[in-house]
Amino acid sequence: MNNENTVSVLNDLLNITNDRIEGFSKVEDKVWDTHTGLKKDYDQMVSQSQTMKTDLIGLIRERGGDVDNTASMAGALHRAWIDVKNSFAMDKDESTLENVVFGENAAIKAYQDALDSGDLCPESSRVISDHLHHLKSSYAKFENLEERK
Repeated sequence: MNNENTVSVLNDLLNITNDRIEGFSKVEDKVWDTHTGLKKDYDQMVSQSQTMKTDLIGLIRERGGDVDNTASMAGALHRAWIDVKNSFAMDKDESTLENVVFGENAAIKAYQDALDSGDLCPESSRVISDHLHHLKSSYAKFENLEERK
C-alpha cells in the first residue's frame, strides 16, 4: 500500500463529503413543514458531515498529504442539475428529499469503493468504515419517503 494512494483516496472522500455539505445547504427550510419527523435526522446528517470532514482532514495531514478541501466538479454539476430539475418539479419538497437520498446513495458507493480499493492504511480503513456505517444509517432514514407521508 502506497501512502500517496491513501492520501489520494482520502482527498476524494473529502471532496465527496464537501459535496454532501454543499448539497445539504440547498435544502430549504420549508421542506420541514411537510416532513417534520425528518428534520432532527437531517440536522444530525449535517453535523455528522462536518465531523467526517474533520476526520478526513486529520487523516490526510497525519500522512503528510496536502488537503484538497474543495467539492468535486461532478458534485457541482449534480447540484446545478438539481436546481434545474427542482425548478420544474410539481412537488418541490419531495423532489428535494429524493435528491438527499440520491446524494447519500452516491456517498455510500464512494466510501464502499474506497474501502474495497485496498489503498487505505488500517487506521484510515477503520475511520472510513465508521463513516460508511453512519452514511448507511442516514440513508435508511430517508430512503422510504413515501412511507413517511
